[in-house]
Amino acid sequence: MATSEALLIDLQDGVLTLSNNDAPINRMSLEYMDELEVAINDASNDPAVRAIVITAEGTDNFSVGMDLKQLRSEAAARGGFEAVLDQRLRVLAAIENMSKPSIATLFGFCLGGGLELPLACHFRLAAAEDAKIGLPELDLGTVPAWGGTARLARCVGRDHALDMILRAKKISGPDALARGLVQEVHPLVELKHVANALAQELAAMPPQAVAGVLSCVVGAGAAPLEDALAVERQAVRDCSGTRDQTEGMMAFLEKRRPIFTGE
Repeated sequence: MATSEALLIDLQDGVLTLSNNDAPINRMSLEYMDELEVAINDASNDPAVRAIVITAEGTDNFSVGMDLKQLRSEAAARGGFEAVLDQRLRVLAAIENMSKPSIATLFGFCLGGGLELPLACHFRLAAAEDAKIGLPELDLGTVPAWGGTARLARCVGRDHALDMILRAKKISGPDALARGLVQEVHPLVELKHVANALAQELAAMPPQAVAGVLSCVVGAGAAPLEDALAVERQAVRDCSGTRDQTEGMMAFLEKRRPIFTGE
């Protein structure tokens, strides 16, 4: 995977780190989304990638969202606003439906697309201080356009989603934790380190079983119970007889930590 000016890419020990390279505000430019789409598609097919961290350069802001000036001047050359929106929805869906876990770091401004992208990730970690997290599109006379209404409501519930969106609220990391928007809050100076440590933990898990859990919880989470149970049963079958399953069983019996290889 090649690093571009818009997106910095690093793969170490199974953890792929994708970092927006537009500090200090880290706008989600057209080029950034192009590179992110390629990186996510490549990661989906690369067995060396076991977990993904989506972050941004610096410690000022995760992202202020879409580059509105660039959108107005360049969207027509890309097929118009609808085509640009389609791509962003496609990229977020690819992240959400990946068979590999993704982690987003929320710090500073996480607004508009700067929240909608983390909402598509499986884990969200926020800074304990100075985070401003929200979907302020109503202040611009419009509606969140990258799935923010649907994903936020599913994440925090209808009441919290309406409170945040209709009032264009910008909430803190601790408030996001209290609402169930993020799983953990850490001091800003530790946030990226903790995200990487979590990614390393997830990367050490058996990838077939991880993919099975994601297919059950994310892919079939909203399905009728009978259908969701069928997906779970298939995930169990997919793991049956793998070397990782054998290793897990033997490690348990031998009272040692398992070493999973993805086989």
